[in-house]
Amino acid sequence: MLDRARATANFRLVVLRGRAYIERIAPAFQTRDLFTIWGILQLLRRYPGRVPDLDLMFDCVDWPVVHADEYQGDNATAMPPLFRYCGDNETLDVVFPDWSFWGWAEINIKPWDALQKDLNEGNKRVRWIDREPYAYWKGNPDVAAIRQELVKCNVSSKQEWNARIFKQDWIKESKAGYKKSNLASQCTHRYKIYIEGSAWSVSEKYILACDSMTLVIKPKYYDFFSRVLMPTQHYWPVRDDNKCGSIKYAVDWGNSHKKKAQQIGKKASKFIQQELSMDYIYDYMFHLLTEYAKLLRFKPTKPPEAVEVCPESLACQAIGREKKFMQDSMVKSANVAGPCNLPPPFSPEEYKKLQQRKEKSIKQVETLDQNASKLEERNASKPEDSNPGERNASKPEDSNPGERNASKPKDSNPEERNASKPEERNASKPEDSNPEERNASKPEERNASKPEDSNPEERNASKPEDSNPEERNASKPKE
Repeated sequence: MLDRARATANFRLVVLRGRAYIERIAPAFQTRDLFTIWGILQLLRRYPGRVPDLDLMFDCVDWPVVHADEYQGDNATAMPPLFRYCGDNETLDVVFPDWSFWGWAEINIKPWDALQKDLNEGNKRVRWIDREPYAYWKGNPDVAAIRQELVKCNVSSKQEWNARIFKQDWIKESKAGYKKSNLASQCTHRYKIYIEGSAWSVSEKYILACDSMTLVIKPKYYDFFSRVLMPTQHYWPVRDDNKCGSIKYAVDWGNSHKKKAQQIGKKASKFIQQELSMDYIYDYMFHLLTEYAKLLRFKPTKPPEAVEVCPESLACQAIGREKKFMQDSMVKSANVAGPCNLPPPFSPEEYKKLQQRKEKSIKQVETLDQNASKLEERNASKPEDSNPGERNASKPEDSNPGERNASKPKDSNPEERNASKPEERNASKPEDSNPEERNASKPEERNASKPEDSNPEERNASKPEDSNPEERNASKPKE
């Protein structure tokens, strides 16, 4: 069964009595395989003798390849166990922390332990309220069509979508000494955009760590931690079929609800700082490999082509930035306390409820977004109503108050005017314009405008680490 995963694997890892053996199968892009192997070696140093014997295949390419629909019924037992950095709802690849947690040497991104501290300090340089009131994204748009579509949302002389999009030229940046790609110096906007590339993007953790409200353009893929994040609590969901308009609405909403927008950004960065520490990453790796080893129906042995690797030998072969990042991310001593205890998995009912809460929050935001778009379209189609002066000038017969009142008796009485179309009035001032109108509006619209407060379950879900055992179990295993 393991050999079926060889077709796309970059390397094979065998662990025997706490020692690692690697069989190189195919070259990986840049140093992804090198730093992934380095991370596994650090796990063995952190928990010496605790990682069980195992044998696995690892694919360092972005997108998952083990399609679930190909392994059903009689073919279910033929599924190849293949490790990689992300998955989606249609595949069964085993999701593992990506190489960048130990450094991305080619573009000068530090190991996560050090970068996490830099991002925390970078957040303190500019207060949220003093940041640019726009959505910021900087990256390589050439890797995917979805990113090229995002570039169209940039500000221009013809359109303001509340977005500031910058193209990252890594070749030019490397020649300039990476002076303009310091991630800790990019926490200067109230909002930051996360968008996938050819698959999931390692930039997700850097963007979420910035205290800015993250606008997540509807993703297809997930990494090992992102499924616990809740919309309107850790991020703001953005439609992928109307990116520019959805981004504009999100920024307008945030600038009109500054306290709530700031809370969403802060909650995400708190999650990244506390729940995504290297301690918990190593614990995730340990439990994942331990549970995987339990499923093996054979005794792992050293393949003839495999060679033993250890941190010292790997670091000795490295040069330049690779060597520095290995030295900076090396585990200095064993953790005698051992890993945290693994909590029980979700029951089908618990997982279903978690998904339903997510879908409900996303639907609420989409409804608000769509209603705002419709209102904007109506206003654009009736320019004569946008300016009272122009409206009066275009209707000279209304210039006399008496005639105007006679021709429009419904406006002469305040009570009748107040009784006219409450849904249009609520749409123009949905959040706070009048308490009575707010209370009279449809409950589902009121819930949508305040998703984090309107429902006790959702309010409790805003504290996943404490108030909800499902989210707590997913984000941080109970000690």
